[in-house]
Amino acid sequence: MATSRKPAASAGDVAAALYVRVEREVPRLARRMIDTFVAEIPLYGLLPREQLEGEILAITDANLRLFFTTLRESRPLAADELAEVRTSAARRAEERVPLDAVLSAYHVGGRIGWLALVEAASEDERDALVAAGERVLAYVQQVSAAVASAYLEEQQTIYGEERDARRGLASALLSGEPADALAARLGAPVAPAYLVLALRLGAHPDERDKGVGGAVAARRKVRRVQDALDGWAAEHVLGLLEPAGGSVLVPADADDVESRIAGLPDLVQRLQTAAGAEVLAGGAPAKGASDVPRAAGQAQDVARLASQLGHSSGGFVLRDVLLEYQLTRPSDAQAALCHLLDPLDRNPDLPHTLAVYLGHDLDRRSTASALHVHPNTLDYRLRRIVELTGLDPSTSRGLQLLGAALAARQLSG
Repeated sequence: MATSRKPAASAGDVAAALYVRVEREVPRLARRMIDTFVAEIPLYGLLPREQLEGEILAITDANLRLFFTTLRESRPLAADELAEVRTSAARRAEERVPLDAVLSAYHVGGRIGWLALVEAASEDERDALVAAGERVLAYVQQVSAAVASAYLEEQQTIYGEERDARRGLASALLSGEPADALAARLGAPVAPAYLVLALRLGAHPDERDKGVGGAVAARRKVRRVQDALDGWAAEHVLGLLEPAGGSVLVPADADDVESRIAGLPDLVQRLQTAAGAEVLAGGAPAKGASDVPRAAGQAQDVARLASQLGHSSGGFVLRDVLLEYQLTRPSDAQAALCHLLDPLDRNPDLPHTLAVYLGHDLDRRSTASALHVHPNTLDYRLRRIVELTGLDPSTSRGLQLLGAALAARQLSG
């Protein structure tokens, strides 16, 4: 009499049985994942237990069930399933959870799911386990790509909205418009005082590319400068920065703004390192929001004067260009000061000699060395300057007028 035999189970049936058996352990696995998140991902160790046992546990449980569903059905995630993953990732971006922490959680989940399969597999299920390995990796790869994409899209949206809001607040303060409502919406209160900067940024070497590469290099330079400003101020700095420069508002306390000004040389050095180019900054203190427009105008004037005086980099405030600043104010005296040196124009060596002599604080030896002439030649030129202008730099009045005349000429071009 023939004996009937039970048909051998297919590889698919064996694998499905393994997945179903392990899927029954999802609640236990979800809690195991939470404990692993806390142990391995620093951010999760800072979360309150209530959130871990509530929202995080629920999300983990749902992802595990989705994971086993795709394993049982031997398929990738469907569009609607990926949509849920993307929504969750966007929410993490909105909550400012770092992307590396989000991705690490999914990778930890994949690892623990795989280990659960390994632990549960019998000797007869080894072939099914090998096949499961590829599916686990495919699942983690698909989820990671969706999470990163959704997270970065949401982050860009948030960054764009915040950037526009901050630029709007900076523009309102610089133009003297009401800014309290904008500040409240942004969650960045108007500071009691500001160091207002007029920045002039040189071109990074990579900006010489006239194509897309140059434009990208310019944007990167601006981002690096903004990061350096934020780092120096230890908070976000408002501004209207473009690749060539712009206005910046460094927040300060009313009694702290002078120390901010004292740190301007250090700030400019940091900005030059970040920009990879020369940086020139004019600075002025603003005592409250209503004083920002005036300070911004002064900072622009200071930066312009420093540039006209031949400086391509450095940090300057009003006291550094006091004489030049006053000479640029509307006055009938400015043209007259310029004309004081007209008699020297017959011999181009004389205006240059005067400039070098004053620049070396009336030191004959260093002036002669800088001009590459004998000291006797220098003395002759100085006598000619006195003869032609009637002004003697060895007298206080003559020195004042010659210095003012020379500055007026430099500023007038």
